[in-house]
Amino acid sequence: MFSPEQRLPSQMATKAEPTLPGSTDGETASKPPAKGLRFWGIFASVCLLSFISALDVSIITTALPTITAEIGGAEQYVWIANSFIVASSVLQPLFGQVADAFGRQIPIITATTLFTLGSGLAGGAYNVGMLIAGRTVQGIGAGGIYVLIDIVCCDLVPLRERGKYLGLMFSWSGVAAALGPPVGGALAQENWRWVFWINIPICGLALFALVLFMRVNKGADSSTLSLISKAKRIDYFGSLIFIPSMIALLFGLIMGGVQFPWSSWRVILPLVLGIAGWIFFHIQQHYFARHPSVPSRLFGNRTSVTAFILTFTSSVILQMISYFLPIYFQAVLATTTLESGTFFLPFALGSLVFAVVAGALLTKFGAYRPLHATAFALLAVSFGLFTLLDGYTTKVAWAFFELIASGGCGMIISTLLPAIMAKLPESDVVTVSATFSFIKNFGYIWGVTISSIVFNAVFDSNLYNISDQTLRSQLQSGAAYSFASQVHTIRSTLDLGVWVETRDVYTKSLRIIWWVGLGISLASFFAVAGEEGLELRKELETEYGINDQPDRSTNDREKLKDELKTQEE
Repeated sequence: MFSPEQRLPSQMATKAEPTLPGSTDGETASKPPAKGLRFWGIFASVCLLSFISALDVSIITTALPTITAEIGGAEQYVWIANSFIVASSVLQPLFGQVADAFGRQIPIITATTLFTLGSGLAGGAYNVGMLIAGRTVQGIGAGGIYVLIDIVCCDLVPLRERGKYLGLMFSWSGVAAALGPPVGGALAQENWRWVFWINIPICGLALFALVLFMRVNKGADSSTLSLISKAKRIDYFGSLIFIPSMIALLFGLIMGGVQFPWSSWRVILPLVLGIAGWIFFHIQQHYFARHPSVPSRLFGNRTSVTAFILTFTSSVILQMISYFLPIYFQAVLATTTLESGTFFLPFALGSLVFAVVAGALLTKFGAYRPLHATAFALLAVSFGLFTLLDGYTTKVAWAFFELIASGGCGMIISTLLPAIMAKLPESDVVTVSATFSFIKNFGYIWGVTISSIVFNAVFDSNLYNISDQTLRSQLQSGAAYSFASQVHTIRSTLDLGVWVETRDVYTKSLRIIWWVGLGISLASFFAVAGEEGLELRKELETEYGINDQPDRSTNDREKLKDELKTQEE
């Protein structure tokens, strides 16, 4: 937006020589600017975007049965939910490169506009095809939002302070995850279209704040490079490899065990093509790409590699809890879908609090390894306690178990990105944020996939314990997950003995998931040893920070006023 000559000297950065971690060179590092109205306006807008993009994922879970019942598409219900996930995942590296080439403001406004447009299309859908199209456009916008809010937050504050502000920003996601299911259920009862239309006024407020406050630098060479030159810095060939490969891989993961068995060629073929394409993508990035979207240097030190691995495992764990703890409430405790959302609040709101606390501790002491180790230790304890859950567990007990788990998930979510950046130059913040966001989303998908495979396999192997033949046929071949939401309604129609048998099978199946989660938590706990205890930079080293320098038109007006005043005198 502004040329280098218009920026304050303390805000300028040298492009030719990348800033090294820990550098305090006066030309490349500066003290963070005072946090004035513009800072808080930008930060409030990214918090709103964090909230609404997370809300859209969780709000549809309880509304989906009502939506499919009204407009049809029961056979395509998988893609009503997952078209959003696929679209939001595959474009994240590309969004990062666009932000690096053209600055932050235009891409984040574009992503928010796409998300708003998709919400309007989905809310106004009159058939399942239009609904899936709207969800896809929403997903494209959300993918950009996921990446860009991390990048903008990193541009606002130095590495040492990022944990605190990332914790505050991610806490809005926690609020959305908690509010989504009950709000979705309530809106579906009145008018399901508002499940999507509710996004429009919130996005409108965020867009207004972005346009009003987000006046940031575009980089040291923003005024010297033409639009075509900037466009050439995007790795188009890499994107052409990455996007279809990820679509194929995610297609296999989503369809496997749901619409087709895992042994089907319709699942195996896209999985093989996706994995092969992914490998070829990284070869292309390392050897051939002039401007790689995922450069190999991101994985050139053990701290960043370990933190990326922990990003994946923590995302898997989060989805295990988020998807299957409500199943415990619905299938074992026989709650309604709305009640299960309410019972999930200790975890969701606890994660919010612990994310903020962990971020503040990271800012205060600058030590991320103790926080990571504590987080995974708490998760291991919580999964161990989850194995005790059954139909007789008291409300106080399972709420306490949830709070322990929320401590682990909350502490890790706000402290991983600073650890990844600890040994990388600030010039890599875009590629790091995009890679971090993709790995996190990829972990979410694997969390559901791994859990579903385990749950369905154990459930089917224990079906013989249910004496009612009709009920067994309703629960086999992966149907037990969706059946859980109906347990509250049909429980009174079942013989007491059959109900106890069914509840016990659900309990056994869930217990295996908790054991798997315990294993992943312990492995992650020991993996923390792979991180180095590096000092986090206290200086703000960025070419894209807030530009508080008045623009030329403002200066001209001030000069004109002074001249008129002098003439009058």
